[in-house]
This record gives sequence, structure tokens and C-alpha cells, in this order.
Amino acid sequence: MKLSDLRTGEKGIIVKVMGRGAFRKRIIEMGFIKGKEVTVIQNAPLKDPIHYKIMDYDVSLRRNDAALIEVVSAAEFAETQQKKQNISPDTLTTPSNDELQKIAFHKGKIINIALVGNPNCGKTSLFNFASGAHEHVGNYSGVTVDAKEGIFMQNGYTFRIVDLPGTYSLSAYTPEELYVRKHISEAHPDVVINVVDASNLERNLYLTTQLIDMDTRMVIALNMYDELERRANKLDHRTLGKLLGSPMVPTISRTGWGIENLFDKVIEVYEEQEPDLRHIHINYGDALEKAITCIKNKLNKEVDIEKNISRRYLSIKLLEGDPEIEKFVKSIPNSQPILEERDKQCIQIENLLKEDCETAFTNARYGFISGALRETFEENKIQQVTNTQLIDLFLTNKVLGFPFFIFFIWLMFEATFRLGAYPMEWIEWIVEHIGNFVRAYMSDGPVKDLLVDGIIGGVGGVIVFLPNILILYCCISFMEDSGYMARAAFIMDKIMHKMGLHGKSFIPLIMGFGCNVPAIMASRTIESRNSRMITILINPLMSCSARLPVYVLLAGAFFPNNASAVLFGLYATGIVLAVLMARLFRKFLFKKEDVPFVMELPPYRLPTAKSIFIHMWEKAKQYLHKMGGVILIASILIWFLGYFPRHSEKSDIYNQQIAQTEQADIPTEDKEKIMGEIEHLKNIDHQENSYIGHIGKAIEPILRPLGFDWKISVSLLTGMAAKEVVVSTLSVLYTGESDENSQSLQDRLKENKNAAGELTFTPLIALSLMLFVLIYFPCIATVSAIINEAKSWKWGLFVIGYTCVLAWIVSFIVYQTGNFFIHLFS
Repeated sequence: MKLSDLRTGEKGIIVKVMGRGAFRKRIIEMGFIKGKEVTVIQNAPLKDPIHYKIMDYDVSLRRNDAALIEVVSAAEFAETQQKKQNISPDTLTTPSNDELQKIAFHKGKIINIALVGNPNCGKTSLFNFASGAHEHVGNYSGVTVDAKEGIFMQNGYTFRIVDLPGTYSLSAYTPEELYVRKHISEAHPDVVINVVDASNLERNLYLTTQLIDMDTRMVIALNMYDELERRANKLDHRTLGKLLGSPMVPTISRTGWGIENLFDKVIEVYEEQEPDLRHIHINYGDALEKAITCIKNKLNKEVDIEKNISRRYLSIKLLEGDPEIEKFVKSIPNSQPILEERDKQCIQIENLLKEDCETAFTNARYGFISGALRETFEENKIQQVTNTQLIDLFLTNKVLGFPFFIFFIWLMFEATFRLGAYPMEWIEWIVEHIGNFVRAYMSDGPVKDLLVDGIIGGVGGVIVFLPNILILYCCISFMEDSGYMARAAFIMDKIMHKMGLHGKSFIPLIMGFGCNVPAIMASRTIESRNSRMITILINPLMSCSARLPVYVLLAGAFFPNNASAVLFGLYATGIVLAVLMARLFRKFLFKKEDVPFVMELPPYRLPTAKSIFIHMWEKAKQYLHKMGGVILIASILIWFLGYFPRHSEKSDIYNQQIAQTEQADIPTEDKEKIMGEIEHLKNIDHQENSYIGHIGKAIEPILRPLGFDWKISVSLLTGMAAKEVVVSTLSVLYTGESDENSQSLQDRLKENKNAAGELTFTPLIALSLMLFVLIYFPCIATVSAIINEAKSWKWGLFVIGYTCVLAWIVSFIVYQTGNFFIHLFS
């Protein structure tokens, strides 16, 4: 708890002092150090400031300053003990000061860390190695689209690490930059680990200079140090750390080298034992420094700002024209003189330096970095052709780039279908034998039918596609980690520009092949709001892995010789539709704007087997979690709605016909054939008169022009929750004949007939259905992500509406056109 939370008369033991700079130093000098007892004497009449007693002397602190001091109190101790031991408050004893000091000492060994760095600097790899977390590592900007937290222990200290989104600066251009800045200023991490790419210091240290302006306690991880040495460059990192006021530790996060040393250094910084740690002011030159001082003086004179916020940092950001900081200052009383002073100084700087303030600060920062590196860095002058340059001669070539890209995408789908077919058959065999075992040893009744047709049929019908999904994610992960995905964005930029977007939009769209939810979140890296919104709205047209089971099921059943080509065509159709919709949205919903395409092309790196395996394992867990969650519940619900009511008037007639056939004096083969046909008609009648049959019949007229019967209509309705449920619904509804229940779902679909004796599924109907599943209603999780990112539920409803209408139109055209030619040439 915070010192400001203590009530009058209560005592607390200090755990740690947060905050920054002179305020923190002054508070510690006054005796507010770990393990000391502090007592609340009284509150001022307006509850602020508060009178405390520490080390036998009285001190007054404002409430917002006291909120930066963490303490442990007797009341907190009692509450914790009550929860742990589940005892009444009356039996609790008041802890002694020694007990509270032990608790404070233990809590004082919990270090909150924020990982900050550029995209592609290895930050998330370091997070994964240190914490053991299974966060996916991608080799392009925007993989970490939200903060991830991990916990681990070392040398008796507990580290709580937050992996913040990768960002090139702390400006206010993207949501990620604002997110990182807000976390540092509001969450008050004890230490910031600034991860920099040792092979690209000048660009990476720009972010470091902005962290210095924020006055953060920082340790710099010189990551990818092996690449710096491989290029025969030399760096005096100890001297560079002294110049920056923050210690530097060489690391290689891919292998874990140096990470233990890094966190040992974090402990030294946290415990104030690091001699190289000091707060420096970057000298921006006379003109800028004069302007900073003038605004800083106004801030000190005119307004009362929390002491944990650096006045110098606020002054710099005001001069740079940062909209978020300007908004913050405007919310403070008496802020008008500050803004007037800022405007006055900006005019003087522009007249003197012949450039705007933001450019002047940027140039000054790079000048500071250049000067520091000139003293500490020695570059190998012998230029060598790198592997990246050789590979890019082919993969980004204006002639060969597109064929290579199309080949890699085709190869991904070919591997997904062909390689996945073998383990898919093994899983089908296991599911089939489990069903046969239950069918053979359980007595007939609703429970048996639920297990065989509902749970095993529904969940088993979907779980067989797990290998295909893992292979797809393996391919996507390899392209991301190797750095090829950034090249794909590079060669696609011109096409994206024709859509009214730019190359950066391609990354979230390709990520949509895995899952639309993180893909939509990855759109945060796009600076332009209009481009970002269009990317979000068309992302559901990218075929996520949840649709893959439907494609594999129907393509394998009805296009066995061309399944990979059908799969490729479906994904290509999604891309083409996304292009068309983006053009429409740009023309009618969002005004056109040109945004420059600026994206880093990282060096190619061979992905580690561990990274790819972790990615695949995480997706396997998510898929299996769906099996035991939404798909299991949906399968049971669908079975229940299809199983009841059990009897109808026609069922009694069918039973009489079966009984009469059994007693008839006809050959056994004919008797079995007739009884099978009657049983088939009885099953059709039962399903049509069940609860789910009534639901399907109600919506069938809308979807009948697309070739869909009521069972397919129901599967599309249930698939709104998750696309895999389409397969489980089909598996439950198309159960087959009683003596053919061991058939695979593909065989059952190919052979199923309606009451008129016509095949329910044909290749044309299967194609129409796959296209509908490709386009219609994104899953609930995707809709929720769209609402969160767009900051409005209206855009979620808009996506639901336009995808359903578009799906109906496309499937209608395909089915009706196909029918026309079939009848024309038949």
C-alpha cells in the first residue's frame, strides 16, 4: 500500500521510494528509507498535506508525494493473514515492528522492470528467456502490440518484468509510443531496461536520449552483441555507459548470454550501488537550452505539478509541440502563461536556427549520440557484403520479388494440406476407435448418443485439423522470425498504395492468416488513423486459422486432387475482396491521405527451433482450449437441439413400416435394404422436426439461393461464435446411417442425401459454402477487438453487417453462375 493510504494514528514500515530525480533524492535524505517506521500524526483540514513522524522528527508531505512511497502496515498485514488462514478478525494479533520490517524487507526485494526498446532489437526474446514466458517473437515492427508481464527470481530478488511494445521514440505519433510513455510516467517502474541493438547503435540510442529526458533509472542492454563483434567493430561500453549516465551490459538474448549479468546490474541500480548511475542533461545547444530554462521557470512559478514529473521533460515536449503534453498542461490551472512563453520561444528558435523546434531537438539528439559514439565506438572500415544483401538481391528484386512471394505463400498452403494429411488420418483413426468403443460397450440411450454423436462426433470432427493449423503457424512464424515478412510488406507497398494504404498495412493483413484478433491489434503501428481504420475493417476478410478446418474438410472431400489450389484460391479471394473493400472505404468513408512508407528492413536471421516451437505450442494450447470450451459446449447444445423432441406422428408410421418389413416374407438382402431406406427417412424426419430443425427451416429461405439446406444454415449460425464450430455442427447433424457411423465426416458429407434422394453436398455447394465462411461474420473475439481498437461499437456492427451482405452476394453469384453452366452443358 502507499503511505498516503494510511489513516491518522496508523504506522507503516517503508518498503521503497518511487518517483524520480531531485524529489526522490530529497525524500531519501529526509529518512524515508527501506525498513524505517513512519507514523501518521494528522491530516490538514483539507486532507492535504499530511503530518508524519519518522526517526523522532516531524515532517509534512503532500498527499500526491506520499503516494510515491510504498509501505506495509499492521492493517495490511492483518488483512493478508485473514485471507491466507481464513480466520475471523477478532482472533488476529497485532504484528510486531520486527515482523513488519521482515515483510517490508521481503517486499523491498520485488523489483518492477519495464523493457523498452526499438522493434527488432531482441527485447521480447530477452523477456522470454528471462521470465520463461511464451510470448511470440517476430522480426518486424509491431509484434508486441500490448504489454506482457512475466515474473522470475534471481539472487533472492523477484523481478516483475513488463515487456512494452517496441517503439522508435517516445513521441505521440502512434498508440504504442503513447502507451510506453504512459506506462513509464504512471506505473513508476523501479528500473527501466533499455534494450538496444548493438549492431545499430546510432538509431537505437535515439530512444535512449528520450528516456534520459524523462529522468528514469535505467540499465542499457547491449543486445545482439555477437553481431557487433562479427562485424569486427569495437565499443567501449563502460565509457559509453558513463557518458549516458546508465550502465551498459552486453547481452545475446537469443542464447541467453549476459542476461544474468544484466539483472545483477539491475539489482545494483535498484539498491543504489551502481557508481556509473547518474542523471545527465543532454545539452541541446544555447538556443534550445535557453528556451527550456524559460519554460521550466514558468512551470515552477505558475503551476503546481506533481514532483515525480520532470519539468525539463515537460518543457522539451512543449517545445516539440507534443499534443498529449500540451493537453496535460492545459488541464492545469494558470497554464496560459506557460503556453504563451512556449509560443514565444518557438518563434525565436525558428528565426535563429531556421528550422522548427522538433527538428532542432531531433538533430541535437543525434548530434549528442554521434559525439558519444565518436569517443567510444570504432567501426570496421572494411565493408563486407552481408548475407542479407545477397538474399535481398533476389527476394526484393523488382522482377523476382513477386514470384518468390507467391511461391512461398503457395508452398505454405501446400505444406498445410499435404503434410497435415498424414497426422490428420492418425487422429481420425483414434477418434473413430474411441467412438466404436463407446458404441460397442455402452447400452443404448441418450447418454450414449450424446457421447458418440455430440461430444466425440462434434469435438473429434474439429480436433483432427490440429496438425494443419500447427503447420500453418509454423510457416507464418518462420517468415516473421526470419525477417521475410518485412520484405513482403516492402514489395507489396505499391499494391497497398493503390488500395489507399501503404506497406505497413500488409503486416496486420498477413498476420490475419493466423488470427484476426492480434492482427487487428498490430494495426496500432500504422501512424495514419484513416489507414489504420481501413486496415482494421478489412482484416476479417483474411482467412484466419479458425476457418482452416472448414476449408480442409470441404476441399479434401470435394476437390481431393486440387485441394491446395482451392486453398490458395480462397486466401487469394480474401485478399482481392480486401483490396476492393479498402478502395470503397477510402472513397466513401475515409478521405484520401498520403502517408509515407517508412519501415525497417531488419537483417535476415535464422529463427531458432525453440522460438518456432513455442509459437506452435501456444497455438496448439489455444486450439485445444477451444476444444474444451466453446466447441464442446456448442456440440452438446447442437446435439440436444437436434435430439429432442424424440417422437413425431411420422416416426410412429416409420416404426410400423420397419416392423412390417421385418415380418415380410422377402429375401434377407431386400429386407435389409428396405429397412435401411425407411430408417434413413425416419432420421431425416426426426432432424427436421427437432428444435434445431425448426431453427434451420426458419433461416433456410435466406440461404437456399446459395445452395444451402437447413443443416448448413444452422452450421453457419453457430459458426458466428467460432468458425471451427461450423465443422462440429456439420459433424453432429450429418451423423450418417446407424451402420456407417464410423465413416469420416468427409465421406458422410459426400454421401448424404435429402428426403428427395438428392445429394446434399456437391462440389459447387462446397465451394459456395467455403466462400461464405471466408467472408461472413467475424468471430465474437474479432468483433470485440475491432470495437476496442476503433473506440466505438458502431464499427463492430458495421463489420458484421457488411461481411454478411458481401458473403451472401459472392456465394449467390458463384452458386447461381455455376448452376447455370452446369445446366447449360448437361
